[in-house]
Amino acid sequence: MNLVFDTYYFDENKANTICLVFENWESAHPDFEFSEIKEGVEEYIPGQFYKRELPCIISLLEKIKTQIQDISCIVIDGFVYLDDHMKPGLGKHLYDQLNGNIPVIGVAKTNFATVEKYKLPLKRGNSENPLYISSVGIEMNTAYDLIRKMNGTFRIPTLLKKVDTLTRQIN
Repeated sequence: MNLVFDTYYFDENKANTICLVFENWESAHPDFEFSEIKEGVEEYIPGQFYKRELPCIISLLEKIKTQIQDISCIVIDGFVYLDDHMKPGLGKHLYDQLNGNIPVIGVAKTNFATVEKYKLPLKRGNSENPLYISSVGIEMNTAYDLIRKMNGTFRIPTLLKKVDTLTRQIN
């Protein structure tokens, strides 16, 4: 199974993390949905975003692992590396936290100018604005192809749009 995570921050220190689980990369609907609201979330520090989001992802992932053992890949909103010297971003920190056992694909909506070698621009639909694909534990071209073939005719694949939308629906 493949997982896509996203987190939305609200109030001063709360976060809503959603994970959609899917087997088929071309699916328009997840096989499972998981969510968790976490309090006491760190403040955003430029260049250290992982300190804010990684604990949210890991917390929800631990709950997911009690029900789903066969995780093939994780997709995150962001970059794997922050520069061409492989400074770890959220994706690399997640990969390391998982002892390199689960490949991570980063899908970023905005360019990070300090990264050139470790990202591929992907244009989907009729959009002139690319998504930026990065990866660790899986070849970048393979990661690019997986995100390219995801369901949806727009720039952002259907499941990535859905996970983003769900994070903002706080009950």
